[in-house]
Amino acid sequence: MKQIRLPLLLVLYLLSLLGCRETASTPTTAATATPPNATSQPNATATQTALKPIAATPTLSDALPTIDAVVDATAVATTTLPDLPDPTLFDIAWDDRSPFRAGLIPSEQAILDQLPQAAVYLLDVDIDASMTAVSGTQEIHYTNQEDVPLDRLYFHLYPNLLGGAITVNDVRVNGRSAPTNLEAANSLLNISLPAPLAPGAATTIQLSFETRVPVEDERNYSIFTYQQNILALAHFYPVIAVYDATGWDTAVPAPQGDVTYADTSFYLVRVTAPGSVVVAASGIEIATDTASNSHTYAAGPMRDFYLAASADYVPVSRQVGDVTINSYAPAIYAEGATAVLDFAEAALNSYGTRFTPYPFTELDIVSTPTQALGIEYPGIIVNALRIYDLQASSGGLPNYVRLESTTAHEVGHQWFYSLVGNDQLDEPWLDESLTQYVTYLYYLDTGGPQAAASFFSAMEGNWSAADQADIPIGLPVAAYEGNEYGAIVYGRGPIVMRQLAEIMGEATFDEFLHAYVAQFKWGLATGTDFRALAEQTCACDLEDVFVTAILPR
Repeated sequence: MKQIRLPLLLVLYLLSLLGCRETASTPTTAATATPPNATSQPNATATQTALKPIAATPTLSDALPTIDAVVDATAVATTTLPDLPDPTLFDIAWDDRSPFRAGLIPSEQAILDQLPQAAVYLLDVDIDASMTAVSGTQEIHYTNQEDVPLDRLYFHLYPNLLGGAITVNDVRVNGRSAPTNLEAANSLLNISLPAPLAPGAATTIQLSFETRVPVEDERNYSIFTYQQNILALAHFYPVIAVYDATGWDTAVPAPQGDVTYADTSFYLVRVTAPGSVVVAASGIEIATDTASNSHTYAAGPMRDFYLAASADYVPVSRQVGDVTINSYAPAIYAEGATAVLDFAEAALNSYGTRFTPYPFTELDIVSTPTQALGIEYPGIIVNALRIYDLQASSGGLPNYVRLESTTAHEVGHQWFYSLVGNDQLDEPWLDESLTQYVTYLYYLDTGGPQAAASFFSAMEGNWSAADQADIPIGLPVAAYEGNEYGAIVYGRGPIVMRQLAEIMGEATFDEFLHAYVAQFKWGLATGTDFRALAEQTCACDLEDVFVTAILPR
C-alpha cells in the first residue's frame, strides 16, 4: 500500500468513518554483475484444491455516492474496467481476498477490506530438477493509485543484476500483446500501455518468464543462488516498481544493501518442485498436490514473495499464540534449528508488546548459504547456514550468540520493512538502523540491562570498523564506500537512534515507535515522516541530531 495522497486520502478517511528500442513482447535477456561481499545484517497430504470465488469485496467506488460532494471527480475514476480479463491461473476473482484471511491473525483480518487497490500477483512456477532453472507464468492486477495517468508500467528484473538471468516473453496488457523495452542493463522492463491508465483505474498484465539461478555469484550476499543443495529464490519474478512523489522509482540497487523498494501486494503462488524437495515460502500453504509436489501459497498483504527449497531441509515447528513458527535447516543442524524457535518466540513477544502484534499466522525461518548473517522478507527470514553449528564460532563470537542476534534482528524487520515500508536503497537507515536499535530493545526485554549494554558495545565495535567516522547514517546505500555501509548504518545507526531516545526520553521514544508503526502500517514512510512524527510526539526540536547525524542538508 502506498502513502495515499489527497483526495484519495480523504476518501479513505471518510470511508473509515462510514464503516531504448520498442518491440512487441521483446524477450528480456540476461545481464551478469560482479559480486561484492556485504551483508543485510553485516558481517499434510491432500489433493489439489481449486480456489473458488466468493462475493466480491466492496471497493472504493461502492461507497462513492455517499461522499461525492467532497471528492474531486478526477480522483474517483472507476477502479476496474469492464473488459479486464479474468484470472486464468486460479479460479478466483481479482478482488477476492478470502484466500489470505487464514494467513492473518484475527485482529489484522480487517485490512483485507482496506486495500482494494493493492496489486495482486498470480504465479504458477516450476522449479527444474537441476534446481538452477525456474519457469513461470504470471498475471498481475494493477491499479493506478496515483493522481496522474500512467502511460507505462515498470517491472524490475532483479535476476539480471544478481548473477543469474531472467527472460520475459508474451507480455500482454488486458489480453493483447504489448510493446516492451528493456532498460538499465536489462534490469527494467518498460511496458507501454495501450492508453493512459487513469487514476483509480486498473489493468491486467500477463507474461511468462524463464529464470536462471546462479551457483557461485555472491552479489548482494548470495540472496539468489543454488549452493550447498539449498535454493535461495529471492526476487526471481518480474516485480512492479514503486511510483512515488518523484515518479517511477527505477533505481538500480547497489552491489551491497537490500535490493527492493516495494508496495504492499497480494500473492497467490503455485510452486511445483522436484519430488524430494521441501519448500518454505512466504505466506501460508493453502493447497497441496503430493503427486506432483505442487504447493499453493497465499501471501499478503506483503511486499515480496520469497521461497527457499532443499531436499535436506528438516522442519521443526512451534505454536506461539496465533502464530506458527517453522524453522528449516539440514538435519545436521537440528540443534541450531530448534534454538532459532526460542529466539524467534522471544522476539515476537518483545516486539509484539512494544509495537503491535505480529500480523501473520506463520513465521518461517530458513537457513541458506547467504554471505550475510541474515536477510529479511515479509513472513519469512533467512539466517546464514554457517552460524547453525552451535559448537563453532564465527567472527570471534560463538555461533549461539550470532544466531540469536541475527534472528532477533531479522524478526524485527517484520515491523520495520514488512509492516512499515521504506525506500531501502535511498534511506536504508529507516529499516536497518532502526531494526538494530529494536534488537537492542530485544536484549533489554529478554536479558536485562547487562545484555542490552553488551549488544550496544558490539554496535560501537561495528562503528569502529570505519574509525567511528562522522558519516551520516541517512545516506543512500550507494553513497557509502568500502565497509562504511555496515559500519555506519548498522554500527553508528543504532547509536544515533539511542541518542534520539535519550533526547526525547525513553518512554516518549517508545511511544513514538508505537505511533510510527500505527500510522504507517502497510504503507511507506520516509525520513521526513519519521522526523515529523518524532517531533510531534516529543513536542521538541530534533534539528541538531537530524542535521549532524542523519539527514544533513
